[in-house]
Parts: sequence; C-alpha cells; structure tokens
Amino acid sequence: MVPGLEVKFAGGAPVLSQGHVIEGYGSLFGLTDQGGDAVMPGAFGASLKRLAGRGDKVRMLWQHDPSKPIGVWDEIREDAKGLWVRGRLLPEVAQAREAVALIEAGAIEGLSIGYRTLRATRDEKGRRMLAEVELWEVSLVTFPMLPEAKLGRKEADEVSEFAAMLTEAARALRGA
Repeated sequence: MVPGLEVKFAGGAPVLSQGHVIEGYGSLFGLTDQGGDAVMPGAFGASLKRLAGRGDKVRMLWQHDPSKPIGVWDEIREDAKGLWVRGRLLPEVAQAREAVALIEAGAIEGLSIGYRTLRATRDEKGRRMLAEVELWEVSLVTFPMLPEAKLGRKEADEVSEFAAMLTEAARALRGA
C-alpha cells in the first residue's frame, strides 16, 4: 500500500484518491464571527450550484493565500449546522506536507471562508446577516474569524449529538 493512498469503491469500480483527508466546518450558521458577520442557512446554496454548473470548484488554500493552493475539496455542502467540507491535502505540495504535520501536532485546526457578499441585512444588534455569498475558497488557517469553524470529524459531532439525546431521554425516563 502506498502511504497516503486511499482506495474507495464507487459503483463497484475503484476510485483512487491521494492525500491526507481532512474534514470539518468552514462556517457555522447563525454564529457571529470576529468581524460582526453571521452566515444564515442557505447562504452558500446558489454559489455551490453555479460552481457545479460550470464545472468549477471551491479552492483549498493555505491561510487565504491565492498563491498557495494545498489540496482539493472533494465534497462541500450545507447541512443543518453549516458549511461542511471534506478534502485532501496533496502530498506533492510542500506546504500541504507542512500542514499535515501541523494538524497532526494539534498546532492548526482552523478553517475560514473566502467569499463575496451578494445579499445581507443588519439585525438589531448591528450584525451583518449574510443571506447569500459567492464562495471562492475555504482555507486552513491559524486564526479563523469564526473560532468554531475548524477541522474535525462530522461523525464525532453526530455521535456526540446522539449521546446527548440518549442522556436526555434517560433523564426523562427516570423523572417519569
């Protein structure tokens, strides 16, 4: 087996993907970032559809630097929580290899989005509520504008949510 080589099967045919797989949330809905912006559910939908329609992709960059692509996002979608991303850091890219080392050491875990605002409103607190954005890139960063946007395992989030539901159900049953 080649290090960093992952083999999956799609429709019975092997699909090879090379690189260190990462995933997490590039943005979370309704949370205010350090710049006073909050992304609303559905804000990415039209942009992702336009990109797919023209065969284009959201880029994976290092620290929002357009001269430093470090991998590819294989899957990007909105779910109930936010903008979930899954991709690969490419081993042929020196900065990607450094990123893998930093991630594995726990030195970096932030994700951050690069976008252009298409529609937004202000709420009573003065926050800018982003209703539609044109998504350009999702970067690995040291300090994300939204501290909660980070690498992680979606499955771990789902297991935590399920465990919390079971705990709450057990409490309800004991109280009944």
